[in-house]
Amino acid sequence: MYKIKKEVNINTRIGPSFSIFNRFQRFIWGIVYIIFFRYSPRPFHKWRKWILEIFGAKIGVNTNIYPSVKIWAPWNLVIGNDCGIGDEVELYSMDKILIGDRTVISQGSFICCGTHDYNDPGFPLLRKPITIGNDVWIAVRVFVHPGITIEDGCVVGASSVVTSSLKKWFVYSGFPCVAIKERKVLN
Repeated sequence: MYKIKKEVNINTRIGPSFSIFNRFQRFIWGIVYIIFFRYSPRPFHKWRKWILEIFGAKIGVNTNIYPSVKIWAPWNLVIGNDCGIGDEVELYSMDKILIGDRTVISQGSFICCGTHDYNDPGFPLLRKPITIGNDVWIAVRVFVHPGITIEDGCVVGASSVVTSSLKKWFVYSGFPCVAIKERKVLN
């Protein structure tokens, strides 16, 4: 039998992480998501854009968001023109997610704005915004940590884990994600 030595008070949380209004908004969004968004036909991109905009998202023209994309709080989402958000992407928008023009986020990627302070015994919630620039490609199953900026022109290789901000016009890959080479654009 193991004994856990209790040295600190782990009950340091001071109330809920989100207001009742926020929780109510997410409840309503969850119902609308399941009924009108998640099971909408694949080509109905304008329909899904319209639903997201009703909930406060700002989305540019010619942006395609597929029906299996999970969005935690649409009101924290800004997406530019000519973007693609692929199947099974999760936009965990506890804080702002800003996505520039002509950016693609491929299938199964997780863009995560929330974490917990592991140095505090109560593990309080930390929310940090994520900014993804113009002309970025985030390949399949990439995880982006909270508070990250991915500058214009970056390519992030499949299954990478982005733990620090990325400089513009480089190709990155790995866990943790590192620069592989400069991205050359052919005209």
